[in-house]
Amino acid sequence: MTALILPQNCVDLAMINPLAGTDHGVATWFHAHLTRASVSVLRGFTEFGSSEWIGVVLFSLVLFFVWKRWWPSLVTLIVAVPGGMLLNELVKVLVHRHRPFVDGPFVDWSGYSFASGHTIGATLLYGQLALFILPMMKGRRWQTLTVSSAVLLIALVGFSRIALGAHFLTDVLAAIFFGIIWLAFCLIAGKPMRRSVVLATSAPLIGEPVFMRVEEPQPATQNLLS
Repeated sequence: MTALILPQNCVDLAMINPLAGTDHGVATWFHAHLTRASVSVLRGFTEFGSSEWIGVVLFSLVLFFVWKRWWPSLVTLIVAVPGGMLLNELVKVLVHRHRPFVDGPFVDWSGYSFASGHTIGATLLYGQLALFILPMMKGRRWQTLTVSSAVLLIALVGFSRIALGAHFLTDVLAAIFFGIIWLAFCLIAGKPMRRSVVLATSAPLIGEPVFMRVEEPQPATQNLLS
């Protein structure tokens, strides 16, 4: 019963939006200051969270994981990124919040606003890539660089969606929050699968025939005295 009540409460909170004043104030300010030059730069940032770019990166990673036969990583990638993006589409339908602006010289958006699809896509993709890469980074400097790069890309995508008038501030913040929660869930749920693969590759297989070389005994030499 509680599992059904909590999502419903989240949906109700998103529909009521207690931060509506802040949302509209931020959206109106950016919309009033948009120029053709700034729109070109912002559209470049937003492409890092587009479905086309994410699709290209996912396809490349899938081929790489299949070639390496890294099946747990493949399953985790598919569940985390496309799975999380599909769940976000369900959230959009449930909340059905409209875009900040649907008319204007720089606006051509369609669909619902909450939560930001570009932002959650970037959060899931770059967050999952960071989780893949971090265990291989031995130095703290490289680990910091990996995390900082992921955070920067997510922030650029989120900022561009707000500045372009595609989403409210809370749409972007909610997308980042949902993305982190989903990545954490996938990380915890995938632990048994990764552990079983490690055990299977490190432990000998029971029932596998073992071949040992056995030396035939040599007959003792005898000295014949005659």
